[in-house]
Amino acid sequence: MSAEKLARHLRTDRYGDFRLTDAVRPSLDLQVIPREGFRIETYRDARAGLSIPVMAAAVSSERLFDCFLALLEPLGAVVDVVLETSHHTDGNSHEDLYREHMDLPVLMSNLCDCEDLLTNDGCTGVAVISKSEAMEVQFDEHKLLVVYARDLEPFERILRQAGLKRDDRMKLITEGEHLHSTDPRHVSAFEQLCYRLGAGAATERVSW
Repeated sequence: MSAEKLARHLRTDRYGDFRLTDAVRPSLDLQVIPREGFRIETYRDARAGLSIPVMAAAVSSERLFDCFLALLEPLGAVVDVVLETSHHTDGNSHEDLYREHMDLPVLMSNLCDCEDLLTNDGCTGVAVISKSEAMEVQFDEHKLLVVYARDLEPFERILRQAGLKRDDRMKLITEGEHLHSTDPRHVSAFEQLCYRLGAGAATERVSW
C-alpha cells in the first residue's frame, strides 16, 4: 500500500449520496461501503436477562447532527449524560465520564456549541439517557446514531421524516475494519465540554 493511496483514501468522504464526517473511514478494501439508512434489531444480554429493541442509523454528515438533536426530544425534560473518550487509550477501550440530572435544553445548547467535536472526532462519543423511561440515544465514536427503547416508534418516525429508509440488512461501518481519526484540538475541546457539563468519573454506569 503506497502512502499516496492511503492519503487519497483518507481524503475520500463521499460514497454516492452518502458523506462521512472526518471521524472515521472504512478499510481500504471497503469491507463495508458506507451508506445512509437505519435498521432495527433486538439487543440481548443473557447474563442480565435483558432484551430490548435497538435502532442503529447511518446519516450523511450534512444532516447527522440535526438528526441526533431531534432524537433527543422523546427522552424527556431531564436526562443523564455519558461522555465517552478514547483519546488516552490504546484505541481498544474508552473512558466514560458522567453527568446526572441535566435539563435537556441546557444539554442541547452545550452540545450545539461542540458540534465540530462531536461530529468530526473519532475518539469522542456521547450517550443521553432518559430519567423517565428506559430510553437511551447514543452518538458514538463512529458517528452512528443508536437508540435503545422499549418503543422505538417515535425515534423511527424522526428518522423517516429526515428521509432515511429502513433496511434491516444494511451493514454498518463498525462491521468491517475501519480507521478512526482525531486531532490535538479535539482533546482540549473534549476537556472543555466535560468542564461545561460538570461530567466526571463515576463508580457505576447507568443501567437498565
